Amino acid sequence: MTRAVAFLKSQEISFETAEYDHDEKGAVFASQAIGVPLEKTIKTLMVEFTPTAHLVVLMPGTKKIPFKQLARIWGAKRAFMANEATAEGLSGYLVGGISPFAMTKRLPVAMDAGLLAFDRVAVNGGKRGLMVIMDPSDILKVTGAEPVDL
Repeated sequence: MTRAVAFLKSQEISFETAEYDHDEKGAVFASQAIGVPLEKTIKTLMVEFTPTAHLVVLMPGTKKIPFKQLARIWGAKRAFMANEATAEGLSGYLVGGISPFAMTKRLPVAMDAGLLAFDRVAVNGGKRGLMVIMDPSDILKVTGAEPVDL
C-alpha cells in the first residue's frame, strides 16, 4: 500500500484503485490503460516559481500548463516545470508516480476547476502504474487545493 492510498484510507475517503503496466509515462498512456477518458485523468505536476517557490498543479490530461497565467495568479516573476530531482525530493514519489496525497513536503495545490464538473476522476496513487479513482471534491478536501481556471 502506498503512502497516498494509506492517507486516503486514514481520511475515510471513498476511492477505488486501478493498476496497470507502466510501460510509458504520461496521462495519455494511463488513461488508455485504465479506460478512463483523458479529460478525467489528472496529471500531477510540480511547478517552480521565480523567486523560488513550488506549487502542485492538478489538471486534466487534455491540457497544458499555462505558465504565464500561473505566475500571474501566484504573484511570481516566472513559472516553469520543476526538474525531476526537485519534484521527487519535494513529493517523495518517483516521477510518473507522483500523487498529490501524503507528499514528503506540504505544498500548495492548484486544481483545474473544470475537474469539479465530473463525478469521478483518476489521479496517481503514489507509484507508477497505480491510479485512484475518486470524487474530485474529495481531492480538494484532503489536499486543501485551490480550484483555478486553467
